[in-house]
Amino acid sequence: MVLLTMVLTKYALLESYFTNTLLTHFNFIILTTAVLLITASGYIINDIFDIETDKINKPNKSFLNKEFSIKKAWSLYILLSIFGLILGIFVSFVMEIPLNSIYFIATSIILFFYSKYFKKIALIGNLIVSCLCALVIFLVYEFEFIGTNLESNSKISSDFIIAMYLVFSLTITFIREIIKDIEDVNGDLKIKASTLPILIGRKRTARIAFFISSIMLFYTLIILQSTKNTPFFFWYVLLFICLPLLYLLYKIWFARTKKNYGSISKILKFIMFFGILSMLLFRF
Repeated sequence: MVLLTMVLTKYALLESYFTNTLLTHFNFIILTTAVLLITASGYIINDIFDIETDKINKPNKSFLNKEFSIKKAWSLYILLSIFGLILGIFVSFVMEIPLNSIYFIATSIILFFYSKYFKKIALIGNLIVSCLCALVIFLVYEFEFIGTNLESNSKISSDFIIAMYLVFSLTITFIREIIKDIEDVNGDLKIKASTLPILIGRKRTARIAFFISSIMLFYTLIILQSTKNTPFFFWYVLLFICLPLLYLLYKIWFARTKKNYGSISKILKFIMFFGILSMLLFRF
């Protein structure tokens, strides 16, 4: 999903606005590889700190201690982090924007402390993951924007579209993180985490997810209104975003079991996938 998001952000969305860009194919490959390596290292460190909870929440999916030793996992985490940082810093300096190195350094540090501390804190961990997912889109925009010659109207349009996708990515991820907390409440109780379902209960947390999803639907309907003059985009948003969001609200309201919340998580993945895929409509 990260790779798809970055590719479509550059080649489908941004290149439909930008005529002269600084981010070459080579630099984009380096940028993408850096992000993927740091993302992978984040998953590994998360699995390392989640060994006890995964024994309860995902007994059949946990691979540490079974197929892969913790020592090897730590080695792989360090290796991926270092290579990701090197590539991120390299592409920042090559493009003469050394301050962009901060994004990669900060992300690596945040992912470590998220896995060790912040994911156990209600809403804080959810917001961190949501912001990092939105950062994937922003990073491509940040690197692509430099050296471009845009008319003011084009720049306003591109800024608005990017902001629209940032809000979409952040919100959908935030809802999914809340749902995952409800799904994983038994394992989180074992490590004495303070996630939202543990503090206020599953039912109240589900109502919060329902409320945020309702806002997301309202937001999407506003976008739908603005696409009336582009029928293909209108029907795409209606069929692949709005209707699944309506179905999502129904599923959240009547969810009771871990299996129910697992299916809700899959619906959110579906919405995220087709939301990102909609970038193709700007290109073609």
